[in-house]
Amino acid sequence: MADIALLNSLIEPEAQALGLALVRVQMNGGKSDPTLQIMAERPDTRQLDLTDCEALSRRISDMLDEKDPIEEAYRLEVSSPGIDRPLTRLKDFQDWAGFDARIKLVEPRDGRKQYEASLKGVDGDDVLLYVERVGELTLPFTGIASAKLILTDALLKATAPLNADGADEIVELDADDGVEPTQEG
Repeated sequence: MADIALLNSLIEPEAQALGLALVRVQMNGGKSDPTLQIMAERPDTRQLDLTDCEALSRRISDMLDEKDPIEEAYRLEVSSPGIDRPLTRLKDFQDWAGFDARIKLVEPRDGRKQYEASLKGVDGDDVLLYVERVGELTLPFTGIASAKLILTDALLKATAPLNADGADEIVELDADDGVEPTQEG
């Protein structure tokens, strides 16, 4: 299997060169269908458009072809983190304070390995949470196995696209593979 730390160290400079922040690098799919999944975003908008995905995909693909850090064949997937995004960096817990998340722990705490909580921010290397019927909870960042925002109306409103121009455009392919946008409505 691929060395994720090595992949991170190779991919992060490529993302930064495009003005993007790397959110997550992960291998999915097992031996039969391995996929290298890369999530990135623009730091100022927390979003990634199709042009960004394409540019990052090409840049990473060229670099991976040259350095060849993954022995087996794999598919490359480049995407935004999405609305109900994973929280992979300590700063994510601060940036998304006020929103709800599902957090899985490395080791159980008070008999539980999973919490649904409201994010309250960070204090040093600790994540601050509010859990219904439990109250305030402080967890070491290193004790969190995974975390993901929970899709809520508040999250949808906060992550609305900054620019929806062209959202009503449908792309149709001709038999000659030409692309012609058409307007719906």
